[in-house]
Amino acid sequence: MSLYTRLEQRLERNSDDAGPVRGSLSLLRIGMIWLAANLVVTTLLTGTLFVPGIDYGLAILLIIVGTLVGAVVLVTVGNIGTRTGLPTMALTRGPFGTRGSLLPVSANVVILMGWSWVQAMLAGIALDFLVASVTGFSNPVIWAVVCQTIVVVLAIFGHEGIARIEPWLAGIMLAIMAFIFIAAFTTFTPAEFQAIPVDESIGYTPILVLDVVIATAISWTVLSADFNRFAKTSRAGIIGSGVGYSLSTIIAMSLGATAISYVVLSGGEAIPFDPVTIVEPFGWPLAVVIFTSVMATNTMVVYGMVTSVVNAVPGAKVKFLPTALILGLISIVGATFFGLLEQFTTFLVTIGALFAPVFAIMIVDYYLVKRGSYTREILNARGGRYWYRGGVNWLAVLAWVVGAVAVYLWTWVWPTPIGATIPGFVLTFVLYLLLSLRERGAHEAEPSEHLSREPVTTDA
Repeated sequence: MSLYTRLEQRLERNSDDAGPVRGSLSLLRIGMIWLAANLVVTTLLTGTLFVPGIDYGLAILLIIVGTLVGAVVLVTVGNIGTRTGLPTMALTRGPFGTRGSLLPVSANVVILMGWSWVQAMLAGIALDFLVASVTGFSNPVIWAVVCQTIVVVLAIFGHEGIARIEPWLAGIMLAIMAFIFIAAFTTFTPAEFQAIPVDESIGYTPILVLDVVIATAISWTVLSADFNRFAKTSRAGIIGSGVGYSLSTIIAMSLGATAISYVVLSGGEAIPFDPVTIVEPFGWPLAVVIFTSVMATNTMVVYGMVTSVVNAVPGAKVKFLPTALILGLISIVGATFFGLLEQFTTFLVTIGALFAPVFAIMIVDYYLVKRGSYTREILNARGGRYWYRGGVNWLAVLAWVVGAVAVYLWTWVWPTPIGATIPGFVLTFVLYLLLSLRERGAHEAEPSEHLSREPVTTDA
């Protein structure tokens, strides 16, 4: 039996192919997966955008508040995965319809591919710094390809491999991050960090900072049910992902704000979203954090792309391994397009515009319209309650378009004093609820059931 065949059979046994799965991971294991996930270079570098645009203390406060607000959406969507056994994009069949769900699925694959490219590039820059400092050889493109190749290999082993490696990566990153925080605050006092003059010309306001932090959580919600469906209980999924995500985001983003503040206090030029700017004063420890974080996070991103495609069409026999190899190859090639780094803020706004409304619709549909239950008809290729009209729920599509356009306009055309992500989410939530009242009244409440026929197993 070939290595390919053995790996394919193992993935099938571990439920990485299409369909609902019965979770077995404990609260601690889910928490460690999410802790490692967002101790990531993009989250860290997002923190470098805020200072000196606003003062250091306010930046840290907004990071904490925005993370906790965003985490509510993440765990609420993730809990649907735990209760049904389906990944995030497969759950969009509930509100959007069997065929209509292909719209958010397609957007999700494109967004996750962009994430994988950006993170591989940043890891390549960090690894290039390490290699160049020792050997003098410099080629960040080559190292970006090397990093993404390692990521694809890790993702091919499916959720079981991710669950095993993430805790180790989290431990390594937390230890080095602690060292960097200590180095920063033993060199300069907290009062000196707080006294950094605000540079209003940068264009960041407290509301914009809060919006970017919340948009970060929205960007991670696309993977929330992908991993929380493997939680043994709703409690394990909610607390594990909520605590793990919140801690990792607050730590990573605060480290970015602290590192760029350290550069300012040291007399350097504060170039935002540039890994070399913050790696140079801290040396190899921060470069190792960036490299390790990409291994942890991009593995989950590639896995999320694959599960989105594998579960896109109910009843289709799409295999995990060949899909992972094809998407993995695309992600490796795309990691050479370094120009994307200049568009990261626009990229985050695009995610918020596309997916904040999607998650508002998903939450309304599952918890209010369907009263906390999706039936096995959601697994049908045709027909049933989730077929709507020709496989599409045009009311959900309408609400999504209105919400996405509103987020875009409130970001770039008519900025609001409370940002764009929250009002866009609320607008879509209310609009879809009003549009769906007739459907809610036309159906009796169904008993909540897990969609997998597999028996409950113990945590591995």
